[in-house]
This record gives sequence, structure tokens and C-alpha cells, in this order.
Amino acid sequence: MSMKVVLVVEDDELNLKLVRELLEFSGFETLEATNGLEALAMIRKERPSLVLMDIQMPTMDGLEATRRIKADAQTRDIPVVALTSSAMKGDREAILAAGCDAYMSKPIDIHRLLDLIKAFLSGSGNNPA
Repeated sequence: MSMKVVLVVEDDELNLKLVRELLEFSGFETLEATNGLEALAMIRKERPSLVLMDIQMPTMDGLEATRRIKADAQTRDIPVVALTSSAMKGDREAILAAGCDAYMSKPIDIHRLLDLIKAFLSGSGNNPA
């Protein structure tokens, strides 16, 4: 099986480091972006297998970046999993409406996150979220 590449889009350095180390320890290759514009450029260039998208970021937030990913025929099939501290009523619905394939609130449950990533990358099409 070829190594799966996960793009981690996160503007908080500590959260980025935590997710990167977790993924690399679990056998994934990681790419990183700190805002939605960087993420879009990275996706066009590298075509990751999956995107872990923070929602609240400077320059371009995760909702707009996800809308653009899903509006592009070349990238719309890349799964996008929102990782966010947004836990207000209606946030989950807004995140899914923007095109995210799944949603996980912070602090991250690392076992659940890995299960979610593996489910999307296995090609089973099952959304465990």
C-alpha cells in the first residue's frame, strides 16, 4: 500500500505539531498549511489523500477553503475533515454545509481521529463521524 498523504491546515503551532506527530507516528506523510489560501495552493500542487481543516484561521478560513475545494472538479473528491474549537449551536451544520465530509471538535480525541482518517482512506466510503 502506498503511503497516504494528509494535508494538515492549522494556524496554531502547537495543534499543528500534535497532529503532525500523531499522523507521522501512524505511518502517514504530512503536508502543512497555516491558512486556507496556502491550503488551496498545496492541494492543487500535491493532491493529498485527505485534508484536516481548521475552521477559524487568518487570511482565508476553513469554510471558504472547503467551499473552493469542493467546487473544483479536480479536488472535490478529496475528503475534508474539519477540526475546530467551534462548538456553538449551528456550527456543525454550517461546517457540513460548506462541504466538509466530517467534523471533529477540539480537543481532539486521537483514537477517534485516526479511526476517522483510516475510514476515509480505506475507500470504504463509510463516514464514521
